[in-house]
Amino acid sequence: MSPGSNSSEEAPPATQNFIIPKKEIHTVPDMGKWKRSQAYADYIGFILTLNEGVKGKKLTFEYKVSEAIEKLVALLNTLDRWIDETPPVDQPSRFGNKAYRTWYAKLDEEAENLVATVVPTHLAAAVPEVAVYLKESVGNSTRIDYGTGHEAAFAAFLCCLCKIGVLRVDDQIAIVFKVFNRYLEVMRKLQKTYRMEPAGSQGVWGLDDFQFLPFIWGSSQLIDHPYLEPRHFVDEKAVNENHKDYMFLECILFITEMKTGPFAEHSNQLWNISAVPSWSKVNQGLIRMYKAECLEKFPVIQHFKFGSLLPIHPVTSG
Repeated sequence: MSPGSNSSEEAPPATQNFIIPKKEIHTVPDMGKWKRSQAYADYIGFILTLNEGVKGKKLTFEYKVSEAIEKLVALLNTLDRWIDETPPVDQPSRFGNKAYRTWYAKLDEEAENLVATVVPTHLAAAVPEVAVYLKESVGNSTRIDYGTGHEAAFAAFLCCLCKIGVLRVDDQIAIVFKVFNRYLEVMRKLQKTYRMEPAGSQGVWGLDDFQFLPFIWGSSQLIDHPYLEPRHFVDEKAVNENHKDYMFLECILFITEMKTGPFAEHSNQLWNISAVPSWSKVNQGLIRMYKAECLEKFPVIQHFKFGSLLPIHPVTSG
């Protein structure tokens, strides 16, 4: 779904050799390889294309919903149903409920079947490669934690579906508003139900314990809003009245449900952002921060996997 692709009909060559993605960033010096990679260029391009696509639009905006989008939502609904079928277990520790591992084992086993419901048969060869990103996007079953690296795997999953032509350019808005938004709901339910730990949390100095992308795309939605300004997101009334329309405010609402005490104390970075004069400045600042705090941090990127769709090789110009 690169901005340069003209025909949304272009299918990948049938001869493409799909491979099971694997880790390639093993040491800090490997980070240069990541930043020069085709994967990095395609990933950030995907994030920015979607950022542009949702600019100034409400979640309730009328947009096209393709069959592939419906199928992705159905896949996420299945994950949600499995949470209901896997209640937390009684255990001494308050955090990291072990029932999460039961839930995860089910996804691990079923991931390829789930992805096969979204991918047409003539692209079946891509399923094992794409399914890896889905499995990586819901948290870590050993540590029972979740963080921005898992969120990045879900964005990578969607990016791969675009690359094989399952999702098209005109699915842009639905990718964020329908699929990613549903993914967020399921992740919040996982985080709450199994009391998941934040992965690599920077505590009060991070933007949020779990997510980052909805703040980027959510701030883009609010660019040129007639009356909501960044200062309003720390105002409870403004959040309650508008959260159903704006992803950013939905995130703020979730934080205030999960945390106690003054907002400025538990979410210091966001509190600082509320002082920025315009949403476009917030949006630009968050993109810079995402690159620096997530995409350029070894502890996050060491877990990222590379295959034929998101390759580690350096960017090929063309």
